[in-house]
Order: sequence, then structure tokens, then C-alpha cells
Amino acid sequence: MRRFMSVGLVVTAVLATAVAPSFGTARSDPLAEFHTQQLTWSPCKQLLECAELVLPLDYRRPGADRISLVISRKKATDTARRRGVLVLNPGGPGGSGLGMPSFLAGSELAKVYDLIGFDPRGVGGSTALNCRTVPELATLDTRPADSEFPKWAAEAQAAEDACHRSAGGIRPFVNTANTARDLDVVRAALHEEKINYLGYSYGTYLGAVYGSLFPARLDRSVLDSAVHPEWIWREQFRAQAVAYRRNVEAWSTWVAEHHDRFALGTTAEAVVGTIETVATTLAQAPVGGQDRTRFDAAVGVGARYRPLWSELAVLVAGLKTGSSSESGALMAGEAREELVSGVFHTVTCEVDWPTDLETYYEDMRIFRDRYPYGFGVMRAAPTTCAFRSFTPPEPAVALKREGYPVGVVVQAEGDTQTQYESGPAMAERLGHNLVTVRDEGKHGIYGSGNACVDRAVNRYFVDGVLPPSSSTCPGDPRPDVNQVTSAQHVQAYLAGRGLSARF
Repeated sequence: MRRFMSVGLVVTAVLATAVAPSFGTARSDPLAEFHTQQLTWSPCKQLLECAELVLPLDYRRPGADRISLVISRKKATDTARRRGVLVLNPGGPGGSGLGMPSFLAGSELAKVYDLIGFDPRGVGGSTALNCRTVPELATLDTRPADSEFPKWAAEAQAAEDACHRSAGGIRPFVNTANTARDLDVVRAALHEEKINYLGYSYGTYLGAVYGSLFPARLDRSVLDSAVHPEWIWREQFRAQAVAYRRNVEAWSTWVAEHHDRFALGTTAEAVVGTIETVATTLAQAPVGGQDRTRFDAAVGVGARYRPLWSELAVLVAGLKTGSSSESGALMAGEAREELVSGVFHTVTCEVDWPTDLETYYEDMRIFRDRYPYGFGVMRAAPTTCAFRSFTPPEPAVALKREGYPVGVVVQAEGDTQTQYESGPAMAERLGHNLVTVRDEGKHGIYGSGNACVDRAVNRYFVDGVLPPSSSTCPGDPRPDVNQVTSAQHVQAYLAGRGLSARF
């Protein structure tokens, strides 16, 4: 399903017999041939070096089918201060991480760590899980009629059937627990006793699973834009729509405070009423290519990113009087970019989803009315997981921290991919320290320009100094209401979001 959003993430449980010590003999370690394999490094993209590993498809049967995994590396620039490897994951599920060392090449971390990126199993240069595409049966609509619901379900079922036909053999083994096991083979092949870890979005869940399965092998860890440990996975999707609505309400409060500038309403409720009036008008007669669906998407994105609040207000004011702008198209396009597929639709099916379609339809009726912004209704619609064609080989891993150091969770208050509550919940579950980024809608904070977060994470990773158990950092500032608004500003801001599009 090309148009069902990413949130990123899922996991499975421990196979104790497959996680023996890393440097044992073949007799004591069933994975010895994988742990002791020799890596051959060669230049690859973005001035990095890459190597390929061979791994078991199924860790319960390591002598059976094998897959390949590609990793990348950028060696520490200050060799005298080197303190090991830092494994990086951008999220997804299904995000390629080979370029991650280049993303952080200019950071303080690159001085003291060998930065390690990788394409997880099923992704990119590793043994890929490729599913055939299917025709789009449903009309892209933020407020679909009840009569359209079966088309959404049919498209999801068609996508699942196509994936089963083209990738059924490896799908059951493309999951978070096996990806964590892969990382431990990477660690052993790199001749490291422990890894350090930085994961974004779904990557936070992967890191939590790795620590739960291999606590003696994890040193310092930062989980940026965390998944909620109790929301795997359907509830995490639904929470995305709620987060979009919260941002719209925060924006509406700000706009009401500047009624003299924007004339959209003197209260937050009045501003939301203006949005709905414009949406109703656009449903009847689009303006300059701006229809209701694109408008709902633009409202969601514009309200999420504080520096774009003036542009969104000007966009709504213009549409109220019958004129459109390029900014709306840019914001709507940004919302659609967050809707991804691929390995995502296998990993997120690792846990059971409802199979009764009426469960989804009931949610869709609520979400199209209450949470239309930023394609909120898609978070309630049936996905391929409602028609799952494979049986997960193991239950979800129970997340815990027993045996590795206290880490750091970074969470933004306005994050739409992983709603804010996810961060405190993950920090509580693992006993990590929490950094809250106030009044911020970005997803993926470290390395995206927030100096406060960068300082806290750098000090922890480089010097081992934890931030307070609970602390805050400011987000991007709200705009000057009198600043000149332009499509170029919107385009430049969205282009520089760093990791914000990843789940």
C-alpha cells in the first residue's frame, strides 16, 4: 500500500538458543561461522566504505538459508580518543541506513566513534524484500464517504496478496528481533565487545529490542523520537492523527492571538471553524488546484512546523477569499511523502491486527471528522496487516533494561510520527533519562539543528555525562507575524528537515 503512512516500527521475542556468546568456538556457539567471518571493505557512496556480511535467514536454523547484509563505516577522526563503534538507524521500518554515517560526519560523534550504517534485512543493498505493486483502487481523500471504505480495504488486501506471491518465503523472518540479532553479528564481525547505538523513530524500537536481547553487548544509547512501547503497532498509527490535530489546535490558538494580522478568528475555536468553512468550500469548488484533500494535508503540515505558521495563516486567509498559493501545494506534497510502503508492511504485521473490517470503518468515520488534517483518516484505515498472509514465528520481545547503562530518550512535543507520550513511556519502561523538546513538531531532532539537543547528546556519547533525568530544550521559534511569507521559505524549510520524514 503505497499511500499508507509510515510510523514507524515492530518487534519480536527472544530466541535464547540463537544468542550465544560472540567469540565462542563452533561447538559452543551455533553462530560461530557468522561471528568470525572476515569483512572486506571497499569504497562506496558518500565517501564511506562498505562491506557485506552473510547471516542466517532464520536464527533458529542457522545452517539453513542465508541472506546478505550491507554495512557502511566512517572511521573515527580522532583515533587517540576513539571509544568504539556507534551503530545508526534512521527508522522506517524499511529505511536505508547506509548513508547515516555521512549525515553525522560533521558531528562531535564522528571524532570518537566509528560510525556504522546498514541496510536492514529486506532493505536496499541487503537481501531485499520486494513486493509487486497493485493498482490504486481507492481515491485519495482525507474525508472519504462510507461507500469508499471497501475500496480502501480492497486495495490493502490486494497489496498483501501481491506481497505474499512475490516475497512469501522470507517475509516471516523480516522482523525487528531478527534485525537486532543481525546487529549482534555485525558487532562480532567488527571485533567489538559492545556497541553504542543511536536510533531514530522505528530505530528507537530496534535499539530497545537489541538491549533487551543483548544487554551485555550494549553500552551508551540514545533513542530519538521514540515509539510507544505499548502501542505496537496499530495504536501508534492512530496516535499520529491525534498529534496532527493537537498541532492544528496550537496553531489556531496562536492565530487567534494575532487576529489583527490574519483575521481568521478571535478564538482558537473560531479559527478551526474558519478552516472547516474553507474545507467545505473547497470540497464544492477547488481553487487554483487546491481541493479539500490537499488543503487538509497542508493544514496538518503547516501547523506541525512552527516556523511555517505565518505561511499557513496566509494560505488559509487567501483561500477564504478565493485565492491560492504555491505554499499550500508544497505543504500538501510534504504530507504525502510521509506515506510509504515496502518492508514497512511486513514489519508492522509482526503483531496481530483486527481482522473485522468494521473495526476500521468505525474508526474511519471518527477520524475523517475529528482528525482530517495531514491525512489523519489513513491512520485509522485497514492496512495490509488486516489481511496478513503469514504467521509471525515468535511473539513480540518484552522490552526491558537489565544489564546495560542508562540511556537518553529525546522527544518533541509536536511530533506527528511518534506522538509525544511515546517518549516518556519509553523512558519510563527502560529507566532512561528524557529530554523534551518544547513546542516543536519535528521528528528526529539530533543533528537537525537543535543546538540544545546536540549538546546534551554529544556530552553523553562523548563524555558519558547524562542529562538530567527529565529536562527540556526549546524547539524552533514561532515566526514573527510580520515576516514576509513566501513559497521559497516553505520550500527551503521543508528541504532542511533532516530526519523528520522518517518514522
